[in-house]
Amino acid sequence: MMKPILDELKADLGDSTTIIKVDVDKNKAAASAYKIQGVPTLIVFKNGKPMWRQSGVVQAAQLKSIIKKYI
Repeated sequence: MMKPILDELKADLGDSTTIIKVDVDKNKAAASAYKIQGVPTLIVFKNGKPMWRQSGVVQAAQLKSIIKKYI
């Protein structure tokens, strides 16, 4: 459900952002480290620090606005 939204964001934002998707079922250490309890959980990092997070689907326009605050 989030893949098309993330693909759209990457196309819009280009190299100003890096978007990664982590399969928390295959990477339980990441899920534990970031206390992920629901899927999807979106986290915006800046300089390695989480700046914003939300569980659930976020539409592209809203997520783009959030990301632009931190780039």
